[in-house]
Amino acid sequence: MKTFLASLVLALLTLVTPAAAQAPKLDPNNTLIIELKSGKVTIQLRPDLAPKHVERVKTLAGQGFYDGLVFHRVIRGFMAQTGDPTGTGGGSSKLGTLPAEFTPTPFERGTVGAARTNDPDSANSQFFICFTHTPFLNGKYTVWGKVVDGMQHVDQIALGEPPPNPDKMLKVYVQAVGPKK
Repeated sequence: MKTFLASLVLALLTLVTPAAAQAPKLDPNNTLIIELKSGKVTIQLRPDLAPKHVERVKTLAGQGFYDGLVFHRVIRGFMAQTGDPTGTGGGSSKLGTLPAEFTPTPFERGTVGAARTNDPDSANSQFFICFTHTPFLNGKYTVWGKVVDGMQHVDQIALGEPPPNPDKMLKVYVQAVGPKK
């Protein structure tokens, strides 16, 4: 009888596991698409963690601000940074700075965070995508998203500070809205 019950439980788990293993359905209003030369990167926005930062990114994406901007700082084993219209790391949008929205959410591979100066309340338009686990950022930078598909494209971004031939974000848009015409 025990063998039969164990087999039955195992069979039920086999049926349930594939459905449970599927990624949750993303909200198109909180899904950011970054088109790179090698393919699309899908980012789940996290307004539950950083509502002001998510709103800023959505606003800038809707304006076409990010279209064509380069990855100006890409460090192997750390992160790829972009969002500066000057391509130097010193520029930002005209919308002003944002207050820090720090949470205990860990910086892992694919985590998207707000870049800033030494002032915690200085984030604006720049952001970075982590290549790997980076615990020294935890609680010190704002997490506003997570790459849920296309990390292989992020891995192909040209390295350098700045890269000699930097890669660009071709188009950046909220999935529900689509790219700016």
